[in-house]
Amino acid sequence: MSRMRKPILPFIVVVLLIAAQLATVLPTYAFPGDERDERCAELLAQAEAVTHAELSTLNVGVSGTTTSEANSTVSNPYADLPEDCAPHTGMTAIQLRAAEAEMAKHPTPDVVQVPYDEDVVWTRAYRRLNGDITIYDAPNGNPIGSLSAGYNFVTAVSYEGGWVQINYGQWVPEEQVTFADVSEFSGVEIQEQPERPFAWMLAEAYPSRYPGGPEDKEAEKIERYSLMNIYGVEYVDGWEWYLVGPDEWVQQIRVAKVQPIKRPEGIGLDEKWVAIDLFEQTMVAYQGDKMVFATIISSGLALWSTPQGLFHIYDRFENTRMSGAAGQPDFYFIEEVPYVMYFDGDVALHGTYWHDRFGYRQSHGCVNLSIMDAGWLYKWTEDAPTAAVYVYISGIYRSDLPAWARR
Repeated sequence: MSRMRKPILPFIVVVLLIAAQLATVLPTYAFPGDERDERCAELLAQAEAVTHAELSTLNVGVSGTTTSEANSTVSNPYADLPEDCAPHTGMTAIQLRAAEAEMAKHPTPDVVQVPYDEDVVWTRAYRRLNGDITIYDAPNGNPIGSLSAGYNFVTAVSYEGGWVQINYGQWVPEEQVTFADVSEFSGVEIQEQPERPFAWMLAEAYPSRYPGGPEDKEAEKIERYSLMNIYGVEYVDGWEWYLVGPDEWVQQIRVAKVQPIKRPEGIGLDEKWVAIDLFEQTMVAYQGDKMVFATIISSGLALWSTPQGLFHIYDRFENTRMSGAAGQPDFYFIEEVPYVMYFDGDVALHGTYWHDRFGYRQSHGCVNLSIMDAGWLYKWTEDAPTAAVYVYISGIYRSDLPAWARR
C-alpha cells in the first residue's frame, strides 16, 4: 500500500511567513554591524590579550618600571591587523540588533518634559532697544538720558501715542522698540536614572541611513530641540555618529548629549549640585549621585569663557540688571534678568529672554538658561541657596567645524 503524499503548500506558506517576519526584524542595511565588524572585534580582542600578557611580564609598578616605559617596550598590538580594522570599530552586528530591541522598548528617553508655562515665561513684556537711544521723561517730553547702540533689552511698562514706557518716568520712541526672542524651550525632569545617553537636536536635519552617509530626504526631518535616545556610536573619519532610531544616524555636531558624571569630591551624598558641560552645552542637576533634571545652556564665548572648577552659589535675585563692555562694540544693558544665581564673581546662572540659541556659546561668561529652566532651578535650590556648581569640559572644541556647528 503506497503512502499518500502530503501537500507541500502549507509548508511553503509557513516558510514565506517566517521570511516575511525576519524581513521586518532584520536591519535593511548591514553597515554598520556586518561580518567585518565582528571579525575586527575578534582580532582586536586577541591583540589586546597579547598586550596585557606582555605587560604583566614587566612587573609594572613592582620592579620600578613605569607605565610609559612599559608601553614603549611592548610592540604595537595593532600592527598586524588588517588595514580596515581599527581600535574603535564601532558597533558589532550583535550590538546593533540589541540596539534595535532597545529602540522598540524605549523609543524616547524615559524623562518628564517640564511643561511650558506662559505665566512663568511672560511675567514681563521683554523688548529690545535698537540703535542709539535717547530716553525722555514723558511722551514728546524732555531728554533725560541715553544709551549707546548695543545689546540693549528692557521691559515695557505701557504704550502711549507712539511711545513706550520702560521705567517710571522713562520713555523711548516706539519705532526703536522690537520684541525680544523669548524661548519657550524647557528641560526635563529625571525620575529614573537613564540607562543610555540622550540628546537634544541642535541643528535640524534629516537622519542618515548609515553613519557618515548622506541625509535621507525620505525620512522625517529631526527638528531643533527634538529629544532623542542615543543607542550606539560609530566613528567615521574622526567624527562620532549617533544611532537615534531604526536606520537613523546623526552626526555628533548636530546634538547636545547628556550623560552622567561622577560626583566631585567635596559634595555630600545628599547634597544638591549642578554640573555644567561646556563642550556639550548641557546642564544636569543632581541630588547626591542621582540625576534629577537636565537641559541645554549657552555658556561664555571664546573671549569670555565660563570658568571651570567647583563653585557655590553665593547670591540670588529673582530679577536684576546686568550691563558691561561700556564704550565697546559688544556693549550690553539688560534689565530685569530673571532668576539669577551668582557663583563666581559676576558669573551667574540665569534666565535669558534675548536669544533662543541654547546649545551654542553666546554669553560674556554667564550660563544662559531658558526662563523656564532658570525658574525651575531657582525654585529647586530655594532650600539649598549655596548649592555647588561644577563646571567642566568633556571634549575639545574643534577648529574645523562648519560655521553653523561652532559652539
